Amino acid sequence: MATAILGTAYPTAPMRLLITGAAGMLAHDVTDAARAAGHEPVALSRAELDITDRAAVRNAVDSASAECVINCAAFTDVDGCESREDEAHAVNGTGAGSLAAAAAAAGAWTLHVSSDYVFDGTKSRPYVETDPVRPMSAYGRSKLAGESAVAEAAPGRHTIVRSSWLFGAHGRSFPATILRLAGERDQLTVVDDQVGCPTFTGHLGRALIELAERCPAGIVHVAGAGQCSWFEFAREIVRVSGRDCDVVPGKTADLARPAPRPAYSVLGTERPADAPRLAPWQEGLAEFMTLQVAS
Repeated sequence: MATAILGTAYPTAPMRLLITGAAGMLAHDVTDAARAAGHEPVALSRAELDITDRAAVRNAVDSASAECVINCAAFTDVDGCESREDEAHAVNGTGAGSLAAAAAAAGAWTLHVSSDYVFDGTKSRPYVETDPVRPMSAYGRSKLAGESAVAEAAPGRHTIVRSSWLFGAHGRSFPATILRLAGERDQLTVVDDQVGCPTFTGHLGRALIELAERCPAGIVHVAGAGQCSWFEFAREIVRVSGRDCDVVPGKTADLARPAPRPAYSVLGTERPADAPRLAPWQEGLAEFMTLQVAS
């Protein structure tokens, strides 16, 4: 059995995988990818496992008898984190560390999902794994705390995957919002001064399973190929949907959002042998649109 990202296959034996945050968009696709690759996923939602509860984490990890723990549980409300930073750190920071510690004690590998928001967005070329981190928001700080906690709790037995601008078919996402609004309005204003890598969770989910099979140590960047602004992303969503709606550029400052966003958070990698290569974001959008039609 094997998985493949853009034609690169890695034979592997079936594995037992513990996946947290199972009710979320990413974990749903990770679980599907695990089953498709012939693995046995144990997928637990927040209702089944709150990773801020250390005793529950230890019990769940011990009971799962997994070879790899994939942490998709996260506090993802970027603006909400500004007023609830303690809660964000409890999940994204301390909770991630507790999960990694329990995995290490059980002899399992930890695969932890982090974010492009650990960077400040002042660079003009893609961020690679060794670039200095400087989060601008409470969310970014909590995700960086999680990276540190995982590395400390499971030294040499973890993979931290930074990705960006996730969208998928099994939860709230930017394309779904744009499709809804484009059906209600004649014109949409979308910011053109934030640039990143839209990443389809169907593609990222398969990549995470590939990484769970190979277990490269340290930080790996994995995101949709190419880059665009939110404005360009929205314009393409409207174009491929055939909606009759104008998309015009706007500025982040006009939104007055509580949390600052990186102006540029494109991810690259200096680990070509370890980082799965994802398809261009446009292909991810095409798959998303197909799933939307099917549903």
